Amino acid sequence: MKKSLIILFVFVGLASFKSFAQTTNADSQNRIIKVDFKKEAGKLNTMFKECIGAGRANEGLRADWQQQLALVKKECDFKYIRFHGLLTDDMAVYREDEKGNPEYNYQYVDVLFDYIISLKMKPFVELGFMPNALASGKETIFWWKGNVTPPKDYKKWEDLIKNLTQHFTERYGAEEVKTWYFEVWNEPNLSPGFWTGTQADYFKLYEYSARAIKSVNTAYRVGGPATAGAAWVPETIDFCAKNNVPMDFVSTHTYGVKHGYLDEFGTSGTILSQDEFSVSGDILNSRKQIATSAKPNLELHYTEWSTSYTPADPIHDSYHSAAYILQKIKQVGNAANSMSYWVFTDIFEEAGPRFTPFHGGFGLLNTQGIKKPAYFSYYLMNKLGETELQNSDKASWTSKNVKGDVQVLLWDFTNTHPGDKELNQTYYIKDLPSKEKGKVKIEVDGMQKGKYVLEIYKVGYKVNDAYADYLAMNKPSQLTRQQVNSIKEKNNGAPIATEKITIDAKGTFSKEFKINENDVVMLNLIKQ
Repeated sequence: MKKSLIILFVFVGLASFKSFAQTTNADSQNRIIKVDFKKEAGKLNTMFKECIGAGRANEGLRADWQQQLALVKKECDFKYIRFHGLLTDDMAVYREDEKGNPEYNYQYVDVLFDYIISLKMKPFVELGFMPNALASGKETIFWWKGNVTPPKDYKKWEDLIKNLTQHFTERYGAEEVKTWYFEVWNEPNLSPGFWTGTQADYFKLYEYSARAIKSVNTAYRVGGPATAGAAWVPETIDFCAKNNVPMDFVSTHTYGVKHGYLDEFGTSGTILSQDEFSVSGDILNSRKQIATSAKPNLELHYTEWSTSYTPADPIHDSYHSAAYILQKIKQVGNAANSMSYWVFTDIFEEAGPRFTPFHGGFGLLNTQGIKKPAYFSYYLMNKLGETELQNSDKASWTSKNVKGDVQVLLWDFTNTHPGDKELNQTYYIKDLPSKEKGKVKIEVDGMQKGKYVLEIYKVGYKVNDAYADYLAMNKPSQLTRQQVNSIKEKNNGAPIATEKITIDAKGTFSKEFKINENDVVMLNLIKQ
């Protein structure tokens, strides 16, 4: 009798455990995003569109680059733009006469900055690289040969920066230039690479630059160290605090691959990090470093970030990028004042002009202006209303605007990369169908009664997935006009569905749908 009781107990226990396991498994597959129109979380944090990257200043003189920037401004509304090579010889800024006296020329800079300002954007001014006439050596980086050596004369460097800052003030007015940021150099911790000097040499360059800018107007903002891999943040703050050197913000960079920092020609191979907090962990840590420093209130600008630091990484073209971008920005929260995605366009010549329309370039747009899945992350974030709603779901934003419209932007980020056994360069060029991830139910209570138009947007496998269409064409090395137009038409970010709905006196909107790995979905309820 005793024996059978025990058996029965075990049997019943197993049965209940089995039903419990099924329930929890089912729950994990079914997400519920439940919000209330009346319960606000405050003003939506729009740091995601504060700044965007571009390759180098001289590329900004091209008509196609300018056309693409105008499109990106219109649809994604970035406020600032940052690029390398402002002082490099192809911008014709500096030379010396036979006697070694400096001569300054800002014709090309003016054309570029005038255009940026005409779009109602602002420059995030990166001061680099070294004009050859001012350089202490001949070491360069990239196809376009940016000189990466310290100045032969720091006083002449200071005079150049002061003169340039005065020129900006005369041309655009002090009130405008007060809203800009001046960042000293790029990734000086990569030596060889972007800087042939030491950390001490960089601090000297920073000090001369900061004093030059502040001598024109103490309200102008200067910062750095613009390092790779979130490096030198405490050291730079410490140097400025101890030596009374001006510093208004910290800038640094991070990328989502797990080894290396510089791959000029995209030949070394990369592996997407499996760490759930890659990218965002660096940013949260930088914020902590600032908080415990002698300057705890400094702004934090991540002036470069992306899935990968190489211009030949097919993850940049893959639909996986769209959900990745949203996931990282959401994880960062309020820790950064800006996260500048590197870069807006594949018109980008660090490794020289590229020979194929999709080559794993950094851009949100390819060379012909085709929108990649990554583009739509920013396009959809820019549709969010100005007021965020309280929401406990970790992979979505819910918002409303003054007209009474409601927006729900949600995603699934699943890192499907197989890990160390395969490189991004072979993995993300495959056809990678997304697996089902269960259902998502959205419920919005407290809505205003009335008629609405519901727009549904989507990005995912073969939806606004230009690279999939390129693969289906057998990856031609050149695209015809017709091919470009057909890819653009198919991947234009238009709603995949539109329906008319009525919200009754109860004020509840509810919708359930299936979701796949790395899908991005937006519901936009527009009050009529």
